[in-house]
Amino acid sequence: MSFGNPELLWLLLFSPLLAFALFWLSRWRGNVGRSLGNPALIRRLIVGEKLWLRGLKGGLWVLAFSLLVIALAKPEYGSRTRILRKRGLDIVFAIDFSKSMLAQDIRPNRIERAKAEVLRMLEILDGDRVGCVAFAGETIEFPMTVDYRAVALFLRDLSPYDMPVGGTAIGRALIASKRLLERSRRQPPSKEAKSSQIVVLITDGEDHEGDPIAAARELAQAGIRVYTAGVGTATGEPIPTYAPDGTWTGYLRDEEGKIVRSALSEEGEATLKRIAEITGGRYHHAGRQAEGLARIREDLARMQKEERKAKRITVREGRYALFLAPAFLLLVLEAILPEAWIRKRKPKELSHAEASS
Repeated sequence: MSFGNPELLWLLLFSPLLAFALFWLSRWRGNVGRSLGNPALIRRLIVGEKLWLRGLKGGLWVLAFSLLVIALAKPEYGSRTRILRKRGLDIVFAIDFSKSMLAQDIRPNRIERAKAEVLRMLEILDGDRVGCVAFAGETIEFPMTVDYRAVALFLRDLSPYDMPVGGTAIGRALIASKRLLERSRRQPPSKEAKSSQIVVLITDGEDHEGDPIAAARELAQAGIRVYTAGVGTATGEPIPTYAPDGTWTGYLRDEEGKIVRSALSEEGEATLKRIAEITGGRYHHAGRQAEGLARIREDLARMQKEERKAKRITVREGRYALFLAPAFLLLVLEAILPEAWIRKRKPKELSHAEASS
């Protein structure tokens, strides 16, 4: 037999102290009774009192206390096999909503294709918690949830023109994703819980501020894996501009009036590869057919399957009830057991000597 809380067994040292206290209390009661008057008279007034009954009640208290201590120590005997199921994945989709994602080298454009692929990823999930971080120069966050319809509605209604600050800050998006995962925790994460936290970063690789590599190291220390997808082509594509009513107005131009072209550069791709490497994730290039995003969907499906696998573990059988139930019964018996046998007996006159004393 083993114990789940063996440190509580030292409380058994109080059992002899309790027995001594009850014995001392019984002696004190006897001394007080004798001090009240004639001992013979007191014995006749207290009909049927038995010292052995009082001792028996005290013994029941001591035995019940000992059994309760053993029950609190969680005795364990024997074992059984238990199926342990893991809790699923926590996934944050960090999606680039900068205006460069409006480029049409991927049809219909980068951002619409990225949103469509994320919606397809949601279809394979079942019970996994999902959050979103839309980023440009700043971030807009959608909290972790299992309501995939709400996530889909958030993505469908959002466009690069809704972002409060232009530009692209990949490092800021990664830190926002980390905070989103941390806020969703109800308790400190275990090693297994950390391994189930995923960030899917979808961007064209253009980073205008911050240090995404340093941010990736922070996520790696927190046990969060980042899967990156580089959206776009190396040749680049002009960035279309639209009026508030959605009418196409031409292409984005720089200060010199030249058309701005957005491409997935070698430097940007190297950054995304490095982020994935640091955090233990994988990098995929989403070319004209967005095949890289499909591969990320396959990665998530595989991780989900692994996370859902049932694991058989052996657990000890708790046997505290074998001690708790007798302790309860002993306390009940002590409560109903009298300290004296009450029986009717004929009154008897005291002798002259007893009455005069």
